[in-house]
Amino acid sequence: MMRTTRKIAVAIAATALLGATGGATAQAASVTAVGAAPSACRPANHLAKITNAPASAGHRHYRVTLTAPRGYDPCRLAGSPTDVRFSDHGAQNRVRAGHYGDQRTAVTFGPGHPVHFDIQVPDNGCGVVADEASFTLRAPGGEIPGTSVAEGKIKVTTGTVVGPVQRGA
Repeated sequence: MMRTTRKIAVAIAATALLGATGGATAQAASVTAVGAAPSACRPANHLAKITNAPASAGHRHYRVTLTAPRGYDPCRLAGSPTDVRFSDHGAQNRVRAGHYGDQRTAVTFGPGHPVHFDIQVPDNGCGVVADEASFTLRAPGGEIPGTSVAEGKIKVTTGTVVGPVQRGA
């Protein structure tokens, strides 16, 4: 009888614990829905990768894709990233990128909503190899504090420009 009572007590305690955990999960989900999670736009909360893109007349192109894992709130980005710098194995080079295109159109970025921007490099036969690009993202109201970093092979030179952030990967 004592054993049966103990088993019932353990079962009741486990059920109560599972119920509390489920309730906490539901409560956390509702808090996230109202904007309590960290923003996907903060540099520490997203991933960025550089890949080759199709070339155009006289230019090489690279695509920088930003993705955010689950658990972060979506945010709005607009225009081209600023303060774009390139480095190779940690050594920064002197190439600075300008920008082109519409700087006002805002896009939503967050989990399930990847974005990308273009790096356009003059194909003049010269260039400096880099394996990383650092940049500051912009929101419709100004720059987002902090520096984001994208990794991937790229060759840049004077005249490199960065396009505005667009929807999709």
